[in-house]
Amino acid sequence: MKRIFLIGYMGAGKTTVGKYLSKQLGLSFIDLDHYIEGRYHKTVGQLFAEKGEDAFRDMERRMLREVAMFEDVLVSTGGGAPCFFDNMEFMNETGTTVYLKVSVDELSKRLEICKTTRPVLQGRSGEELKAFIAENLKKREPFYNKASIIFDSEVMLTEQDVHQISNALAKLL
Repeated sequence: MKRIFLIGYMGAGKTTVGKYLSKQLGLSFIDLDHYIEGRYHKTVGQLFAEKGEDAFRDMERRMLREVAMFEDVLVSTGGGAPCFFDNMEFMNETGTTVYLKVSVDELSKRLEICKTTRPVLQGRSGEELKAFIAENLKKREPFYNKASIIFDSEVMLTEQDVHQISNALAKLL
């Protein structure tokens, strides 16, 4: 029985790497945000807007515990999931945590491209986006750094890069 939790800031590649890595390891893949959206029939953005962050984080905690009961699973968490309640400790106790570490500069480049699909980033660009990411990453990194494995996933431009990261992680796991 194997449980792996991919953690890291939004744009770090948790879902992209998770899909490849889960196939490689013969595990089911679950994107926690998509799992929550399927359960509540609303997007994460809608849940945040309607219920507020505290209620969303409680839903996220409950859904994390639910998917952690599955066997042979790789879970891609939302960027904030490890930072609330005892989620990080829980994931470390029930499986292997992998922090996909990416610099602020690289995250800024990745998130600039897809900021329209991420409500918290809308209206931010350039230096303002970079400052926002840097501030949030500084708060979250103490949680992320508790991961069993800290893996540099800075270079993820091509599908080949994703395969290389997945292969390297598969050897570590």
